[in-house]
Amino acid sequence: GLLSRLQTSAPTIRTLSSSSKSFSQNIPSCLWKLGRLNHVAIAVPDLEKAQSLYKDVLGAQVSETVALPEHGVYTIFVELGNTKLELLHPLGEKSPIASFLQKNKAGGMHHICIEVDDIKAAMTELKKKKIRILSEEPKIGAHGKPVIFLHPKDCHGVLVELEQA
Repeated sequence: GLLSRLQTSAPTIRTLSSSSKSFSQNIPSCLWKLGRLNHVAIAVPDLEKAQSLYKDVLGAQVSETVALPEHGVYTIFVELGNTKLELLHPLGEKSPIASFLQKNKAGGMHHICIEVDDIKAAMTELKKKKIRILSEEPKIGAHGKPVIFLHPKDCHGVLVELEQA
């Protein structure tokens, strides 16, 4: 009947036995380590409305608005306990967030930020691995620490920010 057909057509799942090689044996050691997710950044067309949603409706702890002219953005951080959301709004016409919002009128996820223990070593190694970095040198980010961005086409469509931990 149906049960026997489902049992015979179910995919076989292989498990790694203790005699199998460990995954870590196949991964070359790095001079730097990837750390925790620092934040997920969301571009928003209306910063006050977005801030109100997280603060007044959802009850989150929300920072004051900070202007970051070097990055062309206004930023607000929403504390979530285990990580943060970064609300981004354009600061000036040449802001990368302005062009993002032209294509995505309602806003949306802009990038993820992951901490690294050695940003310079990460840059050197990533360049060797043909991962494009969107600046020659790290810039100081919203947390006062060096940051770089990796090209989304090299990261499966995701803009990845690395921040010195």
